[in-house]
This record gives sequence, structure tokens and C-alpha cells, in this order.
Amino acid sequence: MFRPARIARGWKKTITIGSNMKILLFGKSGQVGWELQRSLAPLGELIALNSSSTDLCGDFRDLTGIQESIRCIKPGIIVNAAAYTAVDKAEQEPELARTLNAEAPGLLAQEAKRLNAWLIHYSTDYVFNGNGDQPFAETDDPEPLNVYGKTKLEGEQNIQASGCSHMIFRTSWVYAAFGSNFIKTILRLAQQRDSLNIVNDQIGTPTGAELIADITAYALLMLKRQSFTGGIYHLTAKGYTSWFEYAQLILTHAMAANHPLKTQSGNLQPIPSGEFPLPAKRPLNSRLNTGKLEQALGVQLPDWRTGVQRTLTEILSKPDPLSR
Repeated sequence: MFRPARIARGWKKTITIGSNMKILLFGKSGQVGWELQRSLAPLGELIALNSSSTDLCGDFRDLTGIQESIRCIKPGIIVNAAAYTAVDKAEQEPELARTLNAEAPGLLAQEAKRLNAWLIHYSTDYVFNGNGDQPFAETDDPEPLNVYGKTKLEGEQNIQASGCSHMIFRTSWVYAAFGSNFIKTILRLAQQRDSLNIVNDQIGTPTGAELIADITAYALLMLKRQSFTGGIYHLTAKGYTSWFEYAQLILTHAMAANHPLKTQSGNLQPIPSGEFPLPAKRPLNSRLNTGKLEQALGVQLPDWRTGVQRTLTEILSKPDPLSR
């Protein structure tokens, strides 16, 4: 892992979290950003922006506006939950993906360095090539397979090269009760079709936005207590599954809740990735080793099924369960 001395010296800087601490959050309307508004609010004065914010700029396509917003607010903590996440579309829009995933985080890092602020950023399992069957550690060499992964890796590198105090959390297969994700897609398709073909050779960990947000807030508290340092950490729930097994759990839970479905869990058909070609190549192995984070924070991350089942209960309890 890239650890130049000028970065390491800043990692042990502590922060004061209280009523006067300004936290600037970008990407408030995404799954993780939505949950971060809840988890970060008790830590200080939270200013949350998205691409449609008017008084201040939260649109990463406008780098000058982003810079002006940061210099106006002068936050002690910058949290970046904004990103270009359309993995397949990124193959046709590489420059836009690079602006949002690489150039904008680099700018945030430069401004954080100038302000002596902390930058919290989120990255992805897609920075790895997916070879083998062992969980990737933070020290493993990245080798992304697609434009999305390449731009996210470049964003990481820009942050590290800036010399700012930072935490980068790599996560995977994010879901929430709010927003669009695999859970809602499977529920919607199962209402429309008699059977579904689901890829069974890509292995990873479904991770709730709520968990990501809560761990972020806890890490900031530990930072205040000088018992946590910056760097790259892998942040996912525990355990691993395939998209096929994930879909089985979703439909089994929905059936138990008497949710109307045309596709029953027994009507799912497992297929290899080669039979479901997409513009962007996906890593077959998206396992991430979370041992470094668990040891650093003294926490035990929950099994992935726990968060998925809680989120399913919340989604299915709504009058229109597939709405945002």
C-alpha cells in the first residue's frame, strides 16, 4: 500500500468533535449519504449537499463550485459519499466517471490539506481483479477490470498523494431501504416474471449503507480519542455469498412475509457470468478482508444476512415497497 512519509505524519492528528465542528457531506441523496445524514448529525454541525443543491455547490461536475463551497464552509471534516456508480455506463462515459470518481476526490483532498481537515472517502471492491478465492487485504495490489474500478482507484491515489489526513473505506455490494439496489431489483423482477436467471460465480458481501454510516461515525469518535488512525480500511459485513444465494434469501424472506411474487425462490436459475454478458467486466472474487478495521476499532462486524433481513422487513412494510 502506498504510504509516503508526508502522508503518514498527518495520520495521528486528532480532531475536536462538538457543537462547533463543521462536517461537510457530499452525496447526501445516495444510499450511503442518506444514512450518513443520520449518523453524523450528532457529531457536530452537518452541512449536507448533493448535485442539485442551490445555495452551495455539491455537483462534482463543477470542480470550481466544489472548491468555492469548501472554502466558504471551512469544514473540519469532509465526507465524500458522492460517486459515479453506473458501472456499465461508465464504459461509455469514462471522462465523466473520471471527473466524479478521481478528479473531484483529488480536489477534496487538496482542500482538506489546505484546511488541515480530515477527508473521509468511500471506495470499492472493484479496485481488485477478482482472481483467486481469498479475501483481499488492504495491502494487496489493486488491478481493476473496468472503467469504474480504474477511476475509483485513481481517486484513492489522488487522495493519498495530496498528503491530507484521510480515511478511505472500501466496501462492496451496497444496499439500503432507500434508493435503488439489488434487493429492490430482485423484488421488482420477481413480481413481473415467472423465473429469473441469476449469476452464481461472483462472490462478495452485501453491505448495508446503515452499517457503513455507523462505522464511519464510530471511527470519527475513535479518532477524537486518539485511538484510531487514518489510511485505507475494508468495510463490509461478515461472510460471503453469490448473487444467486443473495437472491434466494431475498425471495425466501419476501414469501414468508406474504409479498406477492410470480417468481418463487425455487424458480431461480443459477448461471455463470459468461451467460449474462455486460459492458463492464466484474471481478469474480469480491471478498474483502475486514480484520484490519475490526482490530483497529475493537468491533465485530455483523453477518451480512442480519442487515439484509432487517432491510427487507423495512422495505416490505411500506405501502409501496419498491419506491425510494
